[in-house]
Amino acid sequence: MGTRALRYDDSFVSWIKDAKNAKYLISVCTGSLLLGAAGFLHNKKATTHPFTYDLLEPYCQTVIRTRIVRDGHIITGGGVATSIDLGLYVLRLFLNDKDLDNIKKQMDYPYETTGISEF
Repeated sequence: MGTRALRYDDSFVSWIKDAKNAKYLISVCTGSLLLGAAGFLHNKKATTHPFTYDLLEPYCQTVIRTRIVRDGHIITGGGVATSIDLGLYVLRLFLNDKDLDNIKKQMDYPYETTGISEF
């Protein structure tokens, strides 16, 4: 529930705006509300926790009702359980398939990520 209040905290939102030059801006769950409050989702597609799609709507162009959304350098993930898949998705941006597979084996993670939308 903290993100719902923090999106109205001007000093916190200002601090997030300092990330404007980051190579990637990534959030999971309702963290996308904070990216939205900082203005990063303007004219972007994004996702959030399925129970809060309506709260995200004012901040972005389109809420995509899926687990992971990448719109340019903005990557948003759905609910908390999506965080593992989101982390692996981000690692894929930097590693080859063999290295990523080794990480998944080390984690004992046998699943394939589903529900990815890229724009």
